[in-house]
Formats: sequence, C-alpha cells, structure tokens
Amino acid sequence: MEQRINYYNVAPEAINIMMQMEKYTKTTGIDRKLRELIKILASQINGCAFCLNVHTVDARKMGETEQRLYCISAWRECTFYTDAEKVALELTEHVTLISNKRVPDELYNRIRKHYSEKEYVDLVLIINQINSWNRISIAMGNIATEK
Repeated sequence: MEQRINYYNVAPEAINIMMQMEKYTKTTGIDRKLRELIKILASQINGCAFCLNVHTVDARKMGETEQRLYCISAWRECTFYTDAEKVALELTEHVTLISNKRVPDELYNRIRKHYSEKEYVDLVLIINQINSWNRISIAMGNIATEK
C-alpha cells in the first residue's frame, strides 16, 4: 500500500487544526512518556503500523524502556507500570473501543483517584487525538518505514 492522498496538501486547514491539538496535548500535565504509551496502546488496538512506528521511536528517544514498550499490550500483568499509568491505559482501551466498552463510573472513579478533573479531560483529549491520527493514517494509506 502507498499513501493515497497527500492530506497535508489537500486539507491544510484541517491538518493545522489537528497539529494545534497535538501542540496542546504536549502542554498538559500528563507525563510525556505516558502520553507516548497511550499513543502506542491505542495504535496497537487500531492496528496503525505508521503511528506505532512513530511513537515507539519517540518513546525510546524520551528514555522509555524496551521492557515497558514490549509489554504495553499486556499492561495488566506487569508490575513495572504504576497504578496511575495502569488506569490511564485502561481508559485508553475504553475510549478507543468506546462502542463496546464505554467508560463506566467505576473506571472514572478510579481514574479520579490519580488524576484531577483537568487531567482527566486532558487524558481523554490525548486518547481522542491519537485515535483521530490512527484513523487518518489508516484511511490515507500511510505506511511504516524504517527510521
């Protein structure tokens, strides 16, 4: 598969809005490594190789360990993610698979033990942002290339 449309050239106004949201997510109080783990997990769920490639490379540059990257899809069974990270990863699964999983009150209440209202909103926005990028990337035919 090759890229179908150069969407940056075709719809620059829309992509600029996406880029502005991306800039916002980087200003949140959410740890930058956690932001990358969220992006990796959502990209795994959505099957977006392009985004997986980008965000695993970015996470490594930030000092994320290979162990944590390799085990992200099995985070529940690992002791090397914090409780705050685990609840954020669980939220990632629920928001990414919203039509089946929803976000139950019980999960929301556990999240709020670790994150403020503002941080909860920021987590949801980060998760939605990567889900949007995944869908754009897959629909446009982006492919992962060696870096």
